[in-house]
Amino acid sequence: MEIFFDALGVVFLWLAVEYCLRRETADSLDEASMVPFADDPEVARRVELATGKTVRAVAPEVAKPGWVNLDM
Repeated sequence: MEIFFDALGVVFLWLAVEYCLRRETADSLDEASMVPFADDPEVARRVELATGKTVRAVAPEVAKPGWVNLDM
């Protein structure tokens, strides 16, 4: 009986992942995998050289006059 529930759990997990990713394309998943590197231009450049994939890097936030950027 335990094996049945284990197999049922695996099938449910597989179906849930398939349902969540049903509208994703290979390009969107590839772009999403590069997001963690987008906030650091130097790291983004190294990842581009290593993988050959384009990382859409975002420029670091510049402090506005009279405002302070806090590192938390």
